[in-house]
Amino acid sequence: MVRTMERSASINADQPQQPGTNGCCVKWRNWCGFWLLGLCNNFAYVVMLSAAHDILEKQESKNSTVTASDQLAVGLRPGNSRNSSRYDCSPVSTGAVLLADILPTLFIKISAPFVIHKVPYGFRVLFCVAMAAASFLLVSFSSAVWLSIVGVIFASISSGLGELSFLSLSVFFNRNVLEGWGSGTGAAGVAGSLLYAGLIQAHLSPRTTLLIMLIVPIAMLASYFCLLVHEPSLPQWSRSETECPPVDSEERQRLMDEFEDDLETSAPENRTMGPVTLQEKLAVIKGLLPFVIPLGLVYFAEYFINQGLMELLFFHNSSLSHAEQYRWYQTLYQVGVFVSRSSLRLKKFRKTWIFSLLQMVNAVFLIFAVFFQFLPSIWIVFGIILYEGLLGGVAYVNTFHFISKETESRYREFAMATSSVGDSLGIALAGAAAFPTHSYFCSL
Repeated sequence: MVRTMERSASINADQPQQPGTNGCCVKWRNWCGFWLLGLCNNFAYVVMLSAAHDILEKQESKNSTVTASDQLAVGLRPGNSRNSSRYDCSPVSTGAVLLADILPTLFIKISAPFVIHKVPYGFRVLFCVAMAAASFLLVSFSSAVWLSIVGVIFASISSGLGELSFLSLSVFFNRNVLEGWGSGTGAAGVAGSLLYAGLIQAHLSPRTTLLIMLIVPIAMLASYFCLLVHEPSLPQWSRSETECPPVDSEERQRLMDEFEDDLETSAPENRTMGPVTLQEKLAVIKGLLPFVIPLGLVYFAEYFINQGLMELLFFHNSSLSHAEQYRWYQTLYQVGVFVSRSSLRLKKFRKTWIFSLLQMVNAVFLIFAVFFQFLPSIWIVFGIILYEGLLGGVAYVNTFHFISKETESRYREFAMATSSVGDSLGIALAGAAAFPTHSYFCSL
């Protein structure tokens, strides 16, 4: 299958825009539509991670006999030491929120690509919108951590199903929509973390902040049903087992020419019609491993930093409280992700393993920084976290660009959905690693 993917790279070059007076308008509408879908799909996920400290702090304030009305608005203040540890640790690692935010996504991404093709895209979008809205409502009105965690799980389901669905959806459009999707998912990080941190800093309660964000699921509905220009072949409300992703007339001719050439040579197994079989899907997965493994390593390293080490990078001499430091760490990370996920039009990198190596070096350095506490200023940490976000974002967007480019059109929809498991698997492993890391350092 690797051979097939490489052989088809020249065939699946960026598709030319269909002629017509409104071709440019359609192209930009679809680009903007995928940008908004990326923003809305990842928004709840990012907000839940940004709110991790406040979600866990609710339980702590409850155990400290703070009244229920104060639990949701409680925040860490300078000098609020919650235990005797030099790291000012919370009773539970923020990795708990990360696991609740990623495990449902991981389960969906592992299992759904084999069956989700039977569900039309319109129904998928409606379900994602309902889950996102439910997550904001549950977390905002909950009075216990377990109920907030259920809300986080709903956000994870929405994000996971949405990501694999919209990546698959991209094969029905010009490939430049991947640029919009990548930039939009990066913008979600900036908008979600910055908006949450900014509104909390402006003395709005987390409850009010989360209720304001209910506008995001509504925006997802509008961007999908009103902004995108859907192809007639797009399975909106019904789907046939025999349909294949559409290609434009010029690419279809190139594919037909190559297919005829292959019939004359040595490719009797080359199939272009009918549903993709399980054997073919397994072959596609094998061919995706050189892309998926580096992506998983990048995300393992960066989320181990985000949820295992960020909470421990606490500067007592800063004017920011511990919770405020954590929120701005998350915000700077998301700024880096947004910048690098928007870079695909400027520069493309196929050797994504380089970013895996650099991110692992980042994680090792920060482990030593937490243990020995040798960093003199929080501004150095701000710079490192910004760099960390740049590495993760460029690895993500380039991975999916080259998977789309180097996979045959027949398998592309399945490949785009399946490969999204790489980042989620890395994040899940990072969340599991965050627990012993938190326990070890907080015992010092």
